[in-house]
Amino acid sequence: MQNLQVCSDIRQLIDSSSELQYLIDVRYFNAIPASLPGGDIAVATRRQLLQKSETAWQRAEYSQRNSIPMSYSPDNYRWSCGILGIPAKSLQQLKFVQPSLSDGDTHTIDLQQCICKIDSTVFEGYSFSPAQDLVAILSKTMRGESHAYNVTFRSLSEDKPHPDAGSPLVKALDNQIHPQLFDSPYTQSMIFRDYYGLLCKYAHKADDELVDLLQIWNWKSKEASPDCGTTNFSFLTNDRFLVASARELKLFSLDTIDSVNAIRLVARFSFPALRDPFIFHFITFSPIPFHASAHNQLIAINMCMSAPTTNKSPYFTFYIERNTLLELESTYISRYGEASQDSPSLPWSAWGPKYTRFFENSYNSCTHRIFGFRSAELIGDLVSRDGVLQPRPLRIRDFNPHREKFLANDMTMEANRITLLSLKVGNSMYDTSQSIEMLDFE
Repeated sequence: MQNLQVCSDIRQLIDSSSELQYLIDVRYFNAIPASLPGGDIAVATRRQLLQKSETAWQRAEYSQRNSIPMSYSPDNYRWSCGILGIPAKSLQQLKFVQPSLSDGDTHTIDLQQCICKIDSTVFEGYSFSPAQDLVAILSKTMRGESHAYNVTFRSLSEDKPHPDAGSPLVKALDNQIHPQLFDSPYTQSMIFRDYYGLLCKYAHKADDELVDLLQIWNWKSKEASPDCGTTNFSFLTNDRFLVASARELKLFSLDTIDSVNAIRLVARFSFPALRDPFIFHFITFSPIPFHASAHNQLIAINMCMSAPTTNKSPYFTFYIERNTLLELESTYISRYGEASQDSPSLPWSAWGPKYTRFFENSYNSCTHRIFGFRSAELIGDLVSRDGVLQPRPLRIRDFNPHREKFLANDMTMEANRITLLSLKVGNSMYDTSQSIEMLDFE
């Protein structure tokens, strides 16, 4: 009887508290609440908006579809927090464009823009984090230099050195490369809170060995550490990141010891075994939104298999929760102890079948956008077998497939919005214009 009374008291407490009901709903929906304008919105209203939004997502119904014509064609574009970064090399600048609804009644749309200057003769790439007012610009050095790139950390809004940067300019891969032969055909960079990572594939080391090089900085303190043998990488939290090779995932920690940043291997996870002669030759991670640093989050890992005996290359994507992957660290340690380069990997049978979900994809649908526990992707090929640009269905994982078609070549995802980079075809497929198209789920 006493237990029943306790349960009744708890139920009455919950029923009388909008705050507790809202927190339960957030947990139940595995939701990352969208930021709402103004700080005086009642909790009961927030709960209603959350339930309305979740219903819209589950039914794949968006309330608005808005388009913004663009006067230039983006190339080497990147998304972050709903903002589109576009290098305009002819103008010696980086443009950052944020679509926003300027009128809640007519749903007219503005493009808010800011600009950072670049030297297009040495410009190699960039990453940016609007939440930290940060853009990191990667520039090539002259042949013969002891380092491969210069990285500058600048304020996104003011186009000047970022005030929190340990140094406004750092030398990437200093004394790690061959000064005459270095020429990496592929670079990838990423910012996640305090850390900046740079991956260079097929690079000549100082001893002339051809390898993939990964270097990670705490951009606020300038400390860096290199690693080799990398296919791709992704930050998980502010103190953990993943590295993929052809056979396994490696989980690393980012520790501070005596005020010095150190990278430490903490766990290894095997990929599923493939029949000979197939190998995993291409692996990418879908970027984790900055907002998600304090929440659980799906991780999407895209993989391509190949073999010298066939020209077919199957593509797959598997999903795993970030918290699950982090918890597997303790599973690894309890079985094998402290990880090292010589320690075994946790077999796929011990973690993959139980915690991951596999889906087969085509190459063009291997780009996913993740927010919380939702994944969105454009299905199929942008160009048909007849050489014609074609609209593609938009699929939202974990909910009913969304079957409206979109002529688009990229997109980004937020709490209640999908923003597409859409195409409009003129007289031929080479006569195209682009626009930003927003789908609001609320």
